Amino acid sequence: MSNSFSSKHQPLPAQANSLIRIRGARTHNLKNIDLDLPRNQLVILTGLSGSGKSSLAFDTLYAEGQRRYVESLSTYARQFLELMDKPDVDLIEGLSPAIAIEQKSVSHNPRSTVGTITEISDYLRLLYARVGTPYCPTHKVPLQSFSVSQIVDFVLQLAPETRLMILAPVVPAPQQDLISLLHSLQAQGYIRVRLGGEIYDLDQLPGDLTTDFAQVEVIVDRLRVRPEQKQRLADSIETAFEVANERVLIVDMEQEQTHAFSGRYACPHCDYQIPRLEPKMFSFNSPEGACPSCDGVGLMAVFDADKVIVSEDLSLLNGAIKGWDRRNLFSMALLNSLATHYDVDLETPWHKLPKAIQDIILYGSGSTEIDFVYLNDKGKSTIKRHAFEGVLPNLERRWAETESNAVREELALLRSTIPCPACHGTRLREEARFVRIGAAIEAAVLPEPSTPAEAASASHTDSDNSARLPGYSLSEVSHLSLARAQQWFEQLNLSGADNEIARPIVQAIKSRLTFLNNVGLSYLSLDRKTNTISGGEAQRIRLASQIGSGLTGVLYVLDEPSIGLHQRDNDRLIETLIHLRNLGNTVIVVEHDEDMIRAADWVVDLGPGAGEHGGKVMASATPAQLQKDPNSLTGHYLSGAKKIPVPKRRPVTPRSPLPWLHLQGASGNNLKHVDLHIPLQRLVCVTGVSGSGKSTLVNDTLAAALAQKLNRAQTEPAPYQSISGLTHLDKIITVDQSPIGRTPRSNPATYTGLFTPIRELFAGTPEARARGYDPGRFSFNVKGGRCEHCQGDGVIKVEMHFLPDVYVPCDACHGKRYNRETLDIRYRGLNISEVLNLTVEQALTYFAAVPSIQRRLQTLNEVGLGYIRLGQSATTLSGGEAQRIKLSLELSKRSTGNTLYVLDEPTTGLHFADIELLLGVLNRLVDAGNSMVIIEHNLDLIKTADWIIDLGPEGGQGGGRIVAEGTPEEIAKHPESYTGKYLKPFLKK
Repeated sequence: MSNSFSSKHQPLPAQANSLIRIRGARTHNLKNIDLDLPRNQLVILTGLSGSGKSSLAFDTLYAEGQRRYVESLSTYARQFLELMDKPDVDLIEGLSPAIAIEQKSVSHNPRSTVGTITEISDYLRLLYARVGTPYCPTHKVPLQSFSVSQIVDFVLQLAPETRLMILAPVVPAPQQDLISLLHSLQAQGYIRVRLGGEIYDLDQLPGDLTTDFAQVEVIVDRLRVRPEQKQRLADSIETAFEVANERVLIVDMEQEQTHAFSGRYACPHCDYQIPRLEPKMFSFNSPEGACPSCDGVGLMAVFDADKVIVSEDLSLLNGAIKGWDRRNLFSMALLNSLATHYDVDLETPWHKLPKAIQDIILYGSGSTEIDFVYLNDKGKSTIKRHAFEGVLPNLERRWAETESNAVREELALLRSTIPCPACHGTRLREEARFVRIGAAIEAAVLPEPSTPAEAASASHTDSDNSARLPGYSLSEVSHLSLARAQQWFEQLNLSGADNEIARPIVQAIKSRLTFLNNVGLSYLSLDRKTNTISGGEAQRIRLASQIGSGLTGVLYVLDEPSIGLHQRDNDRLIETLIHLRNLGNTVIVVEHDEDMIRAADWVVDLGPGAGEHGGKVMASATPAQLQKDPNSLTGHYLSGAKKIPVPKRRPVTPRSPLPWLHLQGASGNNLKHVDLHIPLQRLVCVTGVSGSGKSTLVNDTLAAALAQKLNRAQTEPAPYQSISGLTHLDKIITVDQSPIGRTPRSNPATYTGLFTPIRELFAGTPEARARGYDPGRFSFNVKGGRCEHCQGDGVIKVEMHFLPDVYVPCDACHGKRYNRETLDIRYRGLNISEVLNLTVEQALTYFAAVPSIQRRLQTLNEVGLGYIRLGQSATTLSGGEAQRIKLSLELSKRSTGNTLYVLDEPTTGLHFADIELLLGVLNRLVDAGNSMVIIEHNLDLIKTADWIIDLGPEGGQGGGRIVAEGTPEEIAKHPESYTGKYLKPFLKK
């Protein structure tokens, strides 16, 4: 194995301080490895899934780098930071402070957006507060604000010796009457006021003074226009501002004209005014900026008429309205009275009722009163006249009044989440929504709204879209894709002082947008919620933020940043990583992507196998040297000595008698009324650049619609018109990368159902039967058999305050999770704790004589998970491992041959050899007559598909269409397909 660090990218210095020296690393499955890595280089760690890459990168290098930095801080500072466990390693030299950029979702907080986590929203708020122009929502004119000096300058431009009155227009408080306000002003020392154009002395008010004046105009001063009166004028205006909430009236007594000025932003045509613009006014997390109706969330839960109406084909008498049928005598009495009043036949199907009648039943009769006939306890009828409340308002009232959780759970089934009608989903209050920047820019810059909610949020006024205001509001800019937002800021042209103020702010925004677009996130928008983005997208957002920070001398550790990224965007990602390296940082990346491995300065290949069979350094060299190393499995694939073959395809032609699945008119998110046609009993790949609509089409529309129809699921699919071809399917199984469990107690044995027959096996032993132990005795989740000292966790948490919390093995069970009596029971020489510590491979031999357990273990092994332990905590499994565990669970079930499997990037975290293994499993399912739809970017898997559906051509609003569909060879020849362009050389391998 070569340890020379000469690289084709740039020569490495030979000094010892240019290396990170690792000696005796034993974290997890690492086999006491010694390794030297070049500093300030792009280093790729690769190898089979489970070979120890993450153990080396994150649990050894990052953990030690982070731990050393944090321990250099004071004990006071350390108590606020999360410290990491010291890795099991003898020596690491040459480490820098470390930053990990992992595939974790950024935040589950519904208030968190792409804009907030990248800090672009902070700059936008500052920009709009400093150079934004506020408008009146009613008159669509700019609001005006005047300082005292500006008003003084205006007055001094009037004709000399002009007689003036300076008035402070005071509006009475909500509960204050006019007389008490006048007495209060008199107590403050004011002598005269003007009411309705008439001047009154406060100490000589008439007894018959009317009290219906909207405001009291306090006379602050009377003077003539003279230059020497400038200071007196300024003092009087300031006094008026203090008295009248920054408003003043200058009365020209010669011309009999009144000039109104406001220190706040005010409309010249009405009383609308807002305070001076501050950044907090543009934050939906601040009370000053958040929409008061939805508290800045942008969404509201309301009762949905579509859910309340059971079926439009039913009549009111037969239960068209949920809960309003013959069994509910009270509601039927109301409906009978309504029918009498409005001359409606209760036997008429709902869809045949006039729209006006439907609205009265759903929303109430308003001010119209109706005679309702009620029966009392004795059966006597009484007539009461009142308005009809309406079904939906009745449900809202019951929701607000009930304290019963059961009632709320029942009512919740009838509610839907909609964009807030007050702010149209923008989250901001009216004052902020009508502040705008810039002139109108070409329509091409703005996205076309793809949904009613987006159309509402993109509207330029709340009530009059025809009166288009210049420039764009903050919410409209936030709604643009990142690519279009960058274009908007490039074209933004401010003048004068505004340009000087805005220049550094705009520059900071543009640089952040550039980095985000360079890592393949151009289709996202700043208002996109972070709880809707994938782990790969979250990781690339963090990567862009780190580049923007400009740090040097840092050790960056990344986990497969290419996940979810189309090959077209991969080159830009590689350039970004090289840029991060060129800043003077060491970049260590766990990665399987071929292009990224070839672009690296140094590659470490771990293996030879996974789990217990891995943890060794098979090769450590430049990419060129790696291809010649006989010990490197990765090198064999890079050199072409090993390759994933293109299989013999199953035919998909007009002549092949295939059943097809047809989905018409899919229009969720950015989909442009897509008609999807899928050949069944084939392996179908859905491809396209990131953000082109793959997940919306496959997961949110197709899978959700089929789950609703075949599996009776409650989840509502994204909008579509129709679906046909279901007669060839009996169920749909979606296998995604979500965790198999969110607690350490969940593990592969519990998820796959292995644990139940294993516990039954132990309960069936002679010793267990003699003691009366049932299967529950062998569960660590319930009292009885588990160790109560650690409650079945096997470890005890010791809080160390300013040091990291320490987890020590339980001193009662010594980490075995069960009490002594339970551990006495053995099956074939092992107790239950020792069985859970077996790897899948070991368990296959151990349970060879138990078919029910053997079948499940075999499928786990077939999907490449022979190295994981049966009791391994679910929280330690990667997304790819979790997905393969789910796949193995489905494989272990008896197939009907009419199942549609939907997989979302199953190659995540897989080496070339792992992908080859996975393909064998998937093809076996399809050969059995099942159907497979896979969202995928990996070209090694795409090239083996029977049929490809390519979406695009771009991401976001530039996508949402089917660009091409056909066999891989046909896609490779399509001139508009990005996937075809990159697929062509792979078909020749």
